[in-house]
Amino acid sequence: MAQLDHLQLIRARVPIARRKTGGGSAPPGRGDGHGGTLQTETRTAVAEQQAAKPAAFVDPSLLLRVRVDGHIAESDWERLGLAVVSSDADRTVLLFSSTGDLTEFINRLSKFDEPPANPDQKNPNYAGLVGRIDSVGGLSPRDRLGPKIKADGFTEAEDLQDDAQHIVDIELWEFGTRAQREAKVAEIERFLIAQGGAVHDNYIGPSITVMRVEATGRGLRPLLGVPEIALLDLPPQPDLEAPPLVAMDAGAVPPVLEPPEGTPVIGVLDSGVNDHPLLNGLVVGRHVGEGITGVADVWGHGTSVAGAALFGDLRDAIPSGSLEPVGRLAVAKVVGDDGRFPERRTVPRVMDTAIRTLHADLGCRLFVLSLGDANANLAQGRVGPWAATLDALARELDVLIVVSAGNRGRPRPFMAATSEELVTVYPTYLLEPENRLAEPAGAANVITVGSVAGGTGLDHRHTHDVNVRPITHEWGEPSPFTRVGPGAGGVRKPDLVDLGGTAVFDVPSVSLAGAPRLPAAGVITLNHRYTEQFLTAAAGTSFAAPLLIHKAARLLRRMPDASANLLRALLVGAARSPDAFDRRLAAMTSVERVRIGGNGVVDPSRAAYSDDHRVVLYAEDALEMDQFAVYRLPIPPEFATGGDRTIRVSLAYDPPVRRTRNDYLGTKMDFRLLRGIDEAQLFEHFRDRDKASEGAAPAVPGRFQCKLQPGSDERANNTLQTASITFKRDTDEYGEIYYLVVRCLSHWAVDQVFDQRFAVVVELEHQPEVRIYNRVRERVQVRV
Repeated sequence: MAQLDHLQLIRARVPIARRKTGGGSAPPGRGDGHGGTLQTETRTAVAEQQAAKPAAFVDPSLLLRVRVDGHIAESDWERLGLAVVSSDADRTVLLFSSTGDLTEFINRLSKFDEPPANPDQKNPNYAGLVGRIDSVGGLSPRDRLGPKIKADGFTEAEDLQDDAQHIVDIELWEFGTRAQREAKVAEIERFLIAQGGAVHDNYIGPSITVMRVEATGRGLRPLLGVPEIALLDLPPQPDLEAPPLVAMDAGAVPPVLEPPEGTPVIGVLDSGVNDHPLLNGLVVGRHVGEGITGVADVWGHGTSVAGAALFGDLRDAIPSGSLEPVGRLAVAKVVGDDGRFPERRTVPRVMDTAIRTLHADLGCRLFVLSLGDANANLAQGRVGPWAATLDALARELDVLIVVSAGNRGRPRPFMAATSEELVTVYPTYLLEPENRLAEPAGAANVITVGSVAGGTGLDHRHTHDVNVRPITHEWGEPSPFTRVGPGAGGVRKPDLVDLGGTAVFDVPSVSLAGAPRLPAAGVITLNHRYTEQFLTAAAGTSFAAPLLIHKAARLLRRMPDASANLLRALLVGAARSPDAFDRRLAAMTSVERVRIGGNGVVDPSRAAYSDDHRVVLYAEDALEMDQFAVYRLPIPPEFATGGDRTIRVSLAYDPPVRRTRNDYLGTKMDFRLLRGIDEAQLFEHFRDRDKASEGAAPAVPGRFQCKLQPGSDERANNTLQTASITFKRDTDEYGEIYYLVVRCLSHWAVDQVFDQRFAVVVELEHQPEVRIYNRVRERVQVRV
């Protein structure tokens, strides 16, 4: 196969504001007295908060829980001195007032019940606001107890007993500026110290504020009445398993080649990386997190992850005669020798410091994070501070972060009624609610990686052994332990899958068995105790993630100036669902298959190269809110005929996020592919217009629209999108130019001043015998 450079997409003209959709529906009808009822509920909520707030907190701030029926713009609340700090799928919004002044809000509630001032007025006064409010209330102390601490038996404030000592994380709402949040953190710290407690750490990020504190129940209970506090919960703990030592005959290990200058630096955030002989000269720097001692990988997870990131699966690499590392390593030890995060540091602070340090000091742009908190107990579609911190860092630093999806707990990966169901119910149990993504795998601006099997997991020793039953049968079937999506705000997750191994059912012990006991069930990688055993086998999404970062590093070597968005778009555009995966999950819906396997497995050659019959075009760009860009896609005559032809479009962008919002993403983007349409007509449809004087935009006839799959509604919430269409009939009637329209839709970030960065990739693929690359390149060069 020819290895050709990708080509540039051509932008048609400067961005033009997109046409906005209409506003919300009319407010529901309300009977007389509705405003008065809401006034009473508001005053009751205020009184309860004032009674619950500790005397030491003298500021007049308050929080209201408002249930709405319909849409109320944030700007409408802001005009009343109220800031939206949270929104939920059940149409509940939390409103914060720093001054406690509800005069204007109460005034509008009271006027709702008064007769309209204008006799021609059809709706009550302020119907657009008050008419859409169902109820007003406050938060009770138990509402601020997080899911993990509740799961530990602390379901009411009174369960935090006076003299019992607790180490917890306190998270604040995003209620104001950084200075205001710093002041509130200081105020909470003074209160806790006065109660005999301590603040070990705090992290104040762009939208996340978390404190790691130690205090008695007597000191913590009053904080559950402080309006600025969103949550009090137990700290995250990584889901790591220390690998046992199992002898393996890996054969003679070939020499390691020296990577060329300028190769990517891969950041490994884990339990450390030992000085394994195969890593000699490949570790360019180390960072040890606060509260962690020593650089050695005592726990034994990080060295194996690092080996997979640099060399891939050594089962494939060793037979080649030499080992070629894809880059170099920057190591951040963020997990201690006991397999836990430092007790006195918040996880957002640990992650922020590690990623910033490796990025600033060592130029690291690729990071792999094979850690997860499987016990976070977050509601589906929600993420924690850990995930939101990674999203903010990916956006700010323009770095690619790859996160493992997490593994289902042991000894059984699902709630089986009988032991045999470990085999017979696979893969249905993967969709159980208990198997959702581990925190922080739901993050939107990172790549989340699930796991597929490499086969049965059995070797020649088990050819006739009926006491060992395989669960998977072919390469590409989902691993029995992989976790599934969706992610934050319903984002389709995982994004991708890669080899992570499998497990088998051991009949005598009525349990699962896998790597390293069964080397064929896992990935071959480096052993941290290399003096006793050079290599080991390991299984889990922890090893699918570094195999994906290995492919990303190969791509970055090819395109060293690529942004993180372009890397993401190229990777997802080169991913396909394995045939075995589709066969095994044939009874499931397409949505269910995506929840397990995402967009499939990446072919690194497709990501990095075009070839004679397959052309990849790309653009890195930015758009302001509510604007659109049009790209001309040259279609040579050869592509219009001659059998199946496919166009695949992939888009990646990195919006701001707020984890307390049901609408987690601050902006959204989408794309449309059109053909046969006049360019002026296209711009006329998408431009902004004054409906009062110009009317609605002219519709785009269906014959001009390419019906990409999945459709726009299915991919609307994703920051990483890919869709395709395959033509079987001749399409020469549509001409030699197709148009790709990329739109940036304002969300709650509408008032922020920034350009939303994105990358878009288009792949044209014909039959192998039809050469189209040079014809497309000629048209690109002419138009440039």
